Amino acid sequence: MNKKKIFNDPVYGFITIPSDLIYDIIEHPIFQRLRRIKQLGLTDLVYPGALHTRFHHALGAMHLMSMTLDSLRNKDNQISNEEYEATLLAILLHDIGHGPFSHSLETSILPEAHHEELSVIFMEYLNTKFDGALTLAIEIFNDNYHRKFFHELISSQLDIDRLDYLNRDSYFTGVAEGIISSERIIKLLDVVNDRIVVEEKGIYSIENFLNARRLMYWQVYLHKTTISAEEMLISIIKRARYLAQNKVDIFVVNPLKLFLETNIKASDFKVNENYLKAFISLDDYDVFSAIKQWMHHPDFVLSFLSTHLIERKLFKVKVQNKPFDKTFIKEIGDKIKSKYNIDQKSLQYILLQGTISNEAYISQGLNINIVNKKGEVLDIADAADLPNITAISKKVKKHYLCWPKSINL
Repeated sequence: MNKKKIFNDPVYGFITIPSDLIYDIIEHPIFQRLRRIKQLGLTDLVYPGALHTRFHHALGAMHLMSMTLDSLRNKDNQISNEEYEATLLAILLHDIGHGPFSHSLETSILPEAHHEELSVIFMEYLNTKFDGALTLAIEIFNDNYHRKFFHELISSQLDIDRLDYLNRDSYFTGVAEGIISSERIIKLLDVVNDRIVVEEKGIYSIENFLNARRLMYWQVYLHKTTISAEEMLISIIKRARYLAQNKVDIFVVNPLKLFLETNIKASDFKVNENYLKAFISLDDYDVFSAIKQWMHHPDFVLSFLSTHLIERKLFKVKVQNKPFDKTFIKEIGDKIKSKYNIDQKSLQYILLQGTISNEAYISQGLNINIVNKKGEVLDIADAADLPNITAISKKVKKHYLCWPKSINL
């Protein structure tokens, strides 16, 4: 069978599958599930084109990684064929643990399991199915491999994951501020002392990359209407979980029912393969099908939230730099309780609040390093006169409050 297939990607054009093993991994049901998980959750309620999936992103990241490894090889960095394939597998599978609606329901369906923990578990599961062929990929993913720069390409402040999702999310949302010169950045990457560095002439491309990431967070990932929609979705799942664990009958497919009725941790997947198989079968469609049924559920809170989300009657959202005044919150809460005849316990599902933060560059820890013409390696913040880096490094925290638009103040 010919496994040298080609994907036609809207961002990069043709993407080739470089090996039979990678083809077989892509064909596996665990990976194919990513076709049914949207990359940006409910962001399409704000930007209608944002319907791309984790499947798109995984293939795009693999493509950029192959370009990166080829470029590093051309600069006389020794990369074996085994390391090459393992690094492609690691980036291909880096998001394999995402559940329905990606980050939107990260801690709702599985409150005690992060997607990266599940990604490792699923990679280990696939490793047993492929006779240990993913062992090196898992070592690189977990940063247990002795050549550390491979892991930096998977996970760092300048990794291949970010290079793909910024351009891809920009393309599908139509937000031009997210466009970066990923090909130029890749061509200017090198390895010094087993760490990824950027050649000095690429410093302004990196500044643009960091600024694009900051803008994409405010305009797309943390857009206030997206926050409203995703908070409503989270509240629906929380209410459904509460009802399910209190033996109230709710329509739901068996895999989702399992995770709503049971508080499952990531470690449980290792001892009970049924949990793993149930999660593999769960996707965006299961959740939305349930929400459509819950529109007609006798529980007012579940029905109210589900109807408003399906019909895109999204809650009003107010965002500000300082915490909301408790008197203001109580005033809104009292009006909600009076209008909908609900108690204080039910109010928590309809009056929603939280915080968001944006920090495009963390100047401590895994820095983005620049190598100058003298061979000196410097943090990008110290490498040149870039006043924007100081601003980008500042963590901005904001507070938000969401409530039904029918409540007038």
